[in-house]
Amino acid sequence: MPNRLAHETSPYLLQHADNPVDWHPWGQEALDLAVAENKPILLSIGYSACHWCHVMAHESFEDADTAALMNRLFVNIKVDREERPDLDDIYQHTLQLMTRRAGGWPLTVLLTPAQVPFFAGTYFPPEPRHNLPSFRELLTRAEQFFRSKPEQIAKQAAAIRAALTAGNPQAPAVAPVWTREPIDAAVEALRPRIDSVNGGFGNAPKFPQPHLMGFLLEPLPEAMLHALGKMAEGGVYDHLGGGFFRYSVDAHWTIPHFEKMLYDNGPLLGLYAEAWTMTGDPAFARVCDETVGWLLREMRAPDGGFFSALDADSEGEEGKFYVWTPDEIAALVEPGEFAVLRLHYDLAGEPNFEGAHWHLRIAMPLDAVARQLGIDLGDAAARLASARRKLFAAREQRVRPGLDDKILTAWNGLTIKGLAKAARVFGRADWLAAARGAMDFLRERVWVDGRLYTSWKAGVPRHNGYLADYAFVVDAALELMQAGFRRVDLDFALELADALLARFEDKTLGGFWFTSHDHERLIHRGKPADDSAIPSGNGIAVLALQRLAALTGEMRFADAARRALALFHDPIAEGGQHMPCLTTALGEFVDPVRTVVLRAPAGQEAELARWQAELARRWLPHTLVVALGAGATLEAGAAVENKADAGSRAAEAALPATLDKPLGAGAQAWVCEGALCRPPVDSLPALVAALGSAATTGSAPTPW
Repeated sequence: MPNRLAHETSPYLLQHADNPVDWHPWGQEALDLAVAENKPILLSIGYSACHWCHVMAHESFEDADTAALMNRLFVNIKVDREERPDLDDIYQHTLQLMTRRAGGWPLTVLLTPAQVPFFAGTYFPPEPRHNLPSFRELLTRAEQFFRSKPEQIAKQAAAIRAALTAGNPQAPAVAPVWTREPIDAAVEALRPRIDSVNGGFGNAPKFPQPHLMGFLLEPLPEAMLHALGKMAEGGVYDHLGGGFFRYSVDAHWTIPHFEKMLYDNGPLLGLYAEAWTMTGDPAFARVCDETVGWLLREMRAPDGGFFSALDADSEGEEGKFYVWTPDEIAALVEPGEFAVLRLHYDLAGEPNFEGAHWHLRIAMPLDAVARQLGIDLGDAAARLASARRKLFAAREQRVRPGLDDKILTAWNGLTIKGLAKAARVFGRADWLAAARGAMDFLRERVWVDGRLYTSWKAGVPRHNGYLADYAFVVDAALELMQAGFRRVDLDFALELADALLARFEDKTLGGFWFTSHDHERLIHRGKPADDSAIPSGNGIAVLALQRLAALTGEMRFADAARRALALFHDPIAEGGQHMPCLTTALGEFVDPVRTVVLRAPAGQEAELARWQAELARRWLPHTLVVALGAGATLEAGAAVENKADAGSRAAEAALPATLDKPLGAGAQAWVCEGALCRPPVDSLPALVAALGSAATTGSAPTPW
């Protein structure tokens, strides 16, 4: 019989709805039951695309004897870490405190009825192996410990609470001295971690870390561009369907962990688009084109939002959907095409994946393939393109990996930003329409009565939004306005930013809490600073608020950002390499972003678009560019003008003074740095000279 998870909407929780374990979703009913029966809580946190979560589920949670033991000894709670990042954050930090090692998923935590952990781990096997006890042995011993050692547990609980609280930044003893020294120190601390041969950071496992790479793209461009090139050649990129897998299990980017996560691909898309503006490398353009193709083909919901993830497994095997044998490939393509594939992907070498299979990665550049085969590059490119189409079509007939079709607000914010950036850089109106569709979805479906929700599935918004939800969507709106200004996006950004300040800011010490002031009370409330696979809420909040203040002149946003930076200044100075988004925000506080406002009267729309497109092709870091036609001042934000909130900014006609520049006889540009604006520029060459950036000489995408 289905357990209590059958009524949930999370695909991960529904995966466990038929387990013999008496699972509860996290909620007051389960917590009250633990108190009433004085039972410890077994908290299991994972996500739908997690390979080892599936393994532990098959080995333990689907086993009747193990389930009976769990049901007898514990109140069992299952949590989707993507819906409840607050719980995951608390208990991942707890595991690190208790074990002095990194966490992961599945996360297995045993709690007292008061929600305080007394044991934490990750995966446990059904039988002892790899220096791990069997899961059933662990459960029996842990429950006995809970019954027999209450004083020891209470002492440990107090120490954990104190350690979690100590992890929050404290008020600085002296006022910060605002310089670039912490930024420079962070760069130098990161320099030794760079893999100069394979690209990226450190050894295996190797994660893309797009926000860390974005931070270093300006001070260390050669190293970061090298890394982006290596990733694009490697197996961490899907060479047939586009998009990046979650990470590489080796240092060479060859074999990935085969999950595809939305939160990786949105930021990577924006980063590759930016890299193209620096280099004009057609390989970077191709990554953008193919990644957007994957997003729109496989990850976009009918209503416009983007789904969360693709599983690593299909038919119970990790990577089965993606790998090949040379014989399978040879049977699908022409001999001349196979000759190209054989060299390009090294199909004659040793198999690089288990079971004598190959996972595609570029081993020989296409021009070298052409030389070795004695054919011209155009012929090689045509053969490769034809073969890739055939392989993709054949792969589409396989059993597909599972799709997590919930729509997460924060992850959609990351994706909208990357998609809007790529649309602007490459002049793709269809990509811009997709980015706008996703933003409209968030505004219309998950923004309800002045509150963002964190997840949407089956027509229902769920779970009180977190700091990251608000911050990432404000940040996305800023990029979307640069790709093509809509008054409704500005109004939404202002509403969200005000809600962020009202719901999350610590008015006493500064900075922003992970959870809102009216959120469920948990054993800890943190202020996230470090970036992980997803950037910290504080880092993106401060960046976005500073940029929104520069764009609109609304100083309450700049003041809140400054208070946060003052709180985090000492942690940044001591370890800015761990918090690149906050460190970037500090840099933009010391040297404020540059804003460029383009205006043109009626009839000059084409010229305005030409100016905008020219700037979009240039690498202009720390610069906001907004183009406003003659009708922008009176645009009423039609998509929300009929909302019940009559005081909504969408009903206000006037633009902020920072944007409401006078219209002249032709196109003009205002370049502002901080509060200082230069006289308007009335020619594109003069504007280009003022901004001082060379245009990319990049061409349209060509085959690898």
